[in-house]
Order: sequence, then structure tokens, then C-alpha cells
Amino acid sequence: MKRSSRFVLTVITLLFVVSGLLSCSRRGSEFVVALDTAPTLDPFRGSNAASYRMQQLMFNTLVKKNERFEYVGELASNFQPSADNLSYTFTLHDNVKFHDGRPLTSSDVKYTFDTLLASDASKAGSFMKGTGESKQKRIQSIEAPDPRTVVMRLSEPWTELLANLVAVPIIPPDSSANQENAPMGSGPFRFVRKDESQQVYDLEAHENYWEGAPQIKRLRVRVILDANTLQAELRSGRVDLAPNVTNFTPDAYNSLKADANLQVKQFPGANVAYLSFNTKAEPLSDARVRRAIAMAIDREGIVRDLLLGQAQIAHSILPETSWAYTPGDKIAYDPQAARRLLDEAGFRDPDGNGNQMRFPRPLVFKILGSSVAISRYASVIQNAIKEIGVPVEIETMELQALLEAQSRGQYQLSAGSWVGGNQDPIFLRDLFTPTRFNRTQYSNPDIERILAEATTTTDRERARALYAEAQSIVTRDMPMLPLWYPANMIIARKSVGNIEVDPSGDWRFIRKLTLENN
Repeated sequence: MKRSSRFVLTVITLLFVVSGLLSCSRRGSEFVVALDTAPTLDPFRGSNAASYRMQQLMFNTLVKKNERFEYVGELASNFQPSADNLSYTFTLHDNVKFHDGRPLTSSDVKYTFDTLLASDASKAGSFMKGTGESKQKRIQSIEAPDPRTVVMRLSEPWTELLANLVAVPIIPPDSSANQENAPMGSGPFRFVRKDESQQVYDLEAHENYWEGAPQIKRLRVRVILDANTLQAELRSGRVDLAPNVTNFTPDAYNSLKADANLQVKQFPGANVAYLSFNTKAEPLSDARVRRAIAMAIDREGIVRDLLLGQAQIAHSILPETSWAYTPGDKIAYDPQAARRLLDEAGFRDPDGNGNQMRFPRPLVFKILGSSVAISRYASVIQNAIKEIGVPVEIETMELQALLEAQSRGQYQLSAGSWVGGNQDPIFLRDLFTPTRFNRTQYSNPDIERILAEATTTTDRERARALYAEAQSIVTRDMPMLPLWYPANMIIARKSVGNIEVDPSGDWRFIRKLTLENN
């Protein structure tokens, strides 16, 4: 009898062990989404793309951007500036609940911004004017006259208020200190647990979500840094969805498209890849040289043959869907015209047949060494520029070293991409007037005057005309060449439906996904 009991206990133990192993490998009913960068969960401090994606799952903000990158209400059903533009009044939606069941009220919005502005969090700096001892809050006070009304009073008219509100999720009282380990918001999914050693984040559907509960009930976000590992996990079925994997090559997407169990969907994107010129470095201080280099690059051919059509040619830093977009004067691929421009600038072809270089030393092209995508197209650009008699030497760098070199003007050519920032035309001011983002060292009093007015006027049509003028000047002076808008590439199991991604590439679409046999 004792032997029989021991046998039964052994069998039961083995069953538990096997069951545990199976649950680890199969995930049960969890829907798994892959991230290729680790996020920060604290909504006040997380500012990289991965952090924003996670925030969109768990939080809501007062306002958001629509498909034309105009500011519209999210938790706010509407908002209205005062006649003197010194205050904004927001009316909140009814029936919004936080993940712990508490209803959203105006006091939660007041708590969120009072706490943020009193903190040293990175996002607080966006609401300040000046630096050091002269730093002042742009929001003078926040009032909650009734449960559904919020009034923000400004120290002076500030057209960038709404742009900065987009980045601040609303949180309930007394929750700020715990947000990194136990994030609490009102978004479509609520936080359950995280395992940072395994880089796993578990969420559940918020069944009382005010816009409707998601069909996905258990959501796991896995950080998978290695591209080969992620491909294997997609093929095995251990990952259900991988949006915009930055370290996948175009060939990788096409290879995964051939898998019978997977689907690859492509949507227009808004982020922009660019070639940056140091306008203070000889010979690039001459706009004709910069334009000649731009005209030597066959962007259409690169998009077709290297990127396999997974991008769209860019004619502005702003996305085409922006309300302020205008292509200006389009730069066409024309190597013959590029050679003539170099001749005009005094950099003549020594023998007239293109076999000798026009400059005694090669231009230094500094790029991010860890980016497979940039390395591939940088080599193509290098060869294209060489064809018009301009020697180029590629130097790969670590990210921090590259950013420091760009900010100090210690480069001639560079390449990269802007993610998110270019969705607001105010970004033109940041790139092309004296700010910390102006890594091209570009200076033009006309641009400064035009963008100063464009970013402060409340007249939308006047702003549109000013931004159009600025984009034309930038195209003419060529401190930066917009290359293309990378497409939003989504890989998912065939059982995943209703995949609709807007140009921003935001993760809000996950709430609306449908699942077969769920």
C-alpha cells in the first residue's frame, strides 16, 4: 500500500513537472507581441519608442494625434483655448475607469500634472521655459472646478501645449511612485507582472475599458533583441505579432512572408530616414555641393532594389499625411546636373572623364555601426557620390559617440532617422534654427523668422503657408536630405485579423485585433 502511494505521488509529481514545462513552452492562451528594445514603464520617464508603445497599451492621455497628426481629444471629449490663449479648458469623457475600478475625474488630471511638474522626470522639462535659475513653469496652475472639467492656465500663450500633452499619460492619485513596478492607468490593458531577467511583461484586458474591451484577454510583451532569434520565435508560433522590427532586413520580411503560418502586412509610415550635412564643414559649406550630392543619390532605385519597396521616397522631413506638408522643390536623381553644380562651385573634374576625384581628401561619412539597415544603404550612397567625383570614407561609431560628434559638428556626412518628432511641423524649428537638435549647424535668418512666426501663430492657414515656405527654403539650401519614409511592417500569425496601422506606427491598433479560435 505504501509502495502504491509512493508510485501515485511520483506520477502526480511528474505530471506537475510536465505540465509546468508545457505551460512554459506553449503559453496557453497568451497572445505574444515582440519588442526589439527594452521599455521603461514609468510614463513620466519612458521616452524611447518602446516605452511609448507600452504606454499606449496601458494608459490614455488627454489628447492624441489623428491620422493627419492634428491634435484631437482622447480622454478629453473636447478642449477649447480661451480668447487670449492663456488657458485651455478640457471636458473629460464619462465612464472612464482606471484599472483598479476608480472612475477618472478632473482631480486625477490635476494630480498627474502637479506631480509631473514637481518632479525631475524628463518629460517635465518640456513644460518649462528657460534653464537653471531662470527656469519657469509654462503651466501656471491646473484647476478642477467640477469632476469633468480641467482648466490649465498658462504663464503666456504657448502653441506647443497640446504637443506636449500627448506624451503624458493620466494616472490616479498616489500612484506615481509605483508606476515603474506596478503601472496603473486607464488604457485597454492592465499590468499584471514583469520579469526583467527574462524581459517579459504580462498584461490583461481591461474589461471595463471605456472604448470597449479588447478581444485579446492575456497579452505578453517579450523583448527580443536578436533578429535571428525573433525570426525563429515567429516561425515556431511562440510569437504572434512583431510590429516594425528595426533590425530586420527587407529580405527577412520577404522570407517570413513565404511562411504558410505567417502574414506580413505593409502600411505607409511617417518616420523619416535622412542624410545630414554639416553645413559649417568645407566643402559642404557650399549649398551647391550639398545639392549635387543629393542629386547623385538614386533614392528611387534604393527603395526599389535595396529596400524592396518597403519605403516611400521623402521630399520633406514632415510626413505626407501631415496637415503642414508640402514637397517644396523635389530633388530628382540627376548625376549629370550634379556634376555641373560641382563645376560651378569650383570643384572641377581634373580630367573631364570622371576618373579622378574632385577633392584631395574624402568626405567622412559617420554612421551608427550597430544599424544593419544604415550600413547597407550607406555603402550604396557612398558609391553613388563617388560616381560624381566626390570621395567618401565611411566611419562606424557607437550611438553615444555619434550623437556627441553630431552635436559638436565633428562630422561631414551622417545618416539616421527621426521617429515621431517629425510628426509635428514645430520640429522644423528644432532642426533648422539654433537648438540642440540642429546637428547640421545650419543657420538662415529667413528660416528663423519664418519658423518663429509659424510656431507661435494660432492662425492655422497662416501657419500652413509659413511651413510651406520654410520647407521650400530647406530644400533649396539642403542642410538635410530626406531619403524615404520606411513603411510600417507588421508580421503576425495568420489567425490574427483586423490589422490596421496608422502612419505613426503606434500600438493602439492592438486593442482592435481579432483572433480566430481565441
